[in-house]
Amino acid sequence: MQSLKALVGLRQRLRFVSHHQTQRPFSAQPNYAYNDDLQLQDQVLVQGRAKSRAALLNRPSALNALSTSMVARLKRLYESWEENSDIGFVLMKGSGTAFCSGADVVTLYHLINEGNVEECKKFFETLYKFVYLQRTYLKPNVAILDGITMGGGAGISLPGMFRVVTEKTVFANPETQMGFHPDAGASFYLSRLHGYLGEYLALTGDKLNGVEMIACGLATHYSSTARLAWVEERVGKLITDDPNVLEASLDQYADLVYTDRGSVLHKIDTIDRCFSHDTVEEIIDALEKEAAESYDEWCKTTLKKLREASPLSLKITLRSIREGRFQTFDQCLAREYRISLNGVSKRVSDDFCEGVRARLVDKDFAPKWDPPSLAEVSKDMVDSYFSRLDEFEPELELPTALREPFM
Repeated sequence: MQSLKALVGLRQRLRFVSHHQTQRPFSAQPNYAYNDDLQLQDQVLVQGRAKSRAALLNRPSALNALSTSMVARLKRLYESWEENSDIGFVLMKGSGTAFCSGADVVTLYHLINEGNVEECKKFFETLYKFVYLQRTYLKPNVAILDGITMGGGAGISLPGMFRVVTEKTVFANPETQMGFHPDAGASFYLSRLHGYLGEYLALTGDKLNGVEMIACGLATHYSSTARLAWVEERVGKLITDDPNVLEASLDQYADLVYTDRGSVLHKIDTIDRCFSHDTVEEIIDALEKEAAESYDEWCKTTLKKLREASPLSLKITLRSIREGRFQTFDQCLAREYRISLNGVSKRVSDDFCEGVRARLVDKDFAPKWDPPSLAEVSKDMVDSYFSRLDEFEPELELPTALREPFM
């Protein structure tokens, strides 16, 4: 505990940031800005316990999709909790049927079409900085992934110390189907999965359930939804900042689970044969050959997913995952930030807006990708996504000198 206090004290001296409490001004007129602040606070609720705090993502009608203000509030809360010596550990969960479905891409879509790209940049900067905070957090942190956990929702939870999944957990990185790329740290954690499973999940957007997340190491504990109340009650009574004590409490309610015979994890040999190739074209050729020789329906389904995705996104994503294998967490975030900014700028392609339109706005599920085929995606196009927008565009600045990710 003394060492933790020392670390927190050091952080406080280094931050040099003044926190000013905003007071509600006295007025006979309604204060709409204050009401907006209250509404934003309602989207991330705080639950206090004896020695811990819990953040509740509270946009159930939007599957707890993340906005800039939500992520900024989460970042402020987690920073204040880390510096509070009376708080031993923190927890995050979602309300409704989702933990978090990822970024609020519909809002980003409208911002881009309105010409407000700067707000989109602010979102990604805020999100990635919070993801880095999670990865480098000084105190034990728990995420309860009871429901949909996709894209940025995985990004704000998987870097943490403990990830609890249930029979309702649905994990995926479906970004290539929307003309984007797996981000918020995805190129780091997907690239470190067994064999070439990360390439498969990133390119196809295929889903994993809670049991599969345990089996491949994306989650640490499995518990039935019916027992989650007991889990929260148990850990909520803990008076500790010791991760071993917290882990032992989670272990008490964890179930021993095994993947069923139909799990994609039992296809790992086929995945390695097909997704180990250097290019998307070679991966597709290998799947076609496998399908012809084995008559495996899984190969046909996988090919269908790849052909529905943005050709440009497929090539960008494969390169991103491959580079992530040999990079640190902060380097992955910095690269993903460049790709994201290029994606929302429309400098090369409008695939992100087109993908969101087709899947979530008009819902015709008939995106018109640009370029429309893999053959028309040039190396220069892909290279440009890994470069700065221009020489004056700032890079993602992370406090790497002050905060080092735990291993």
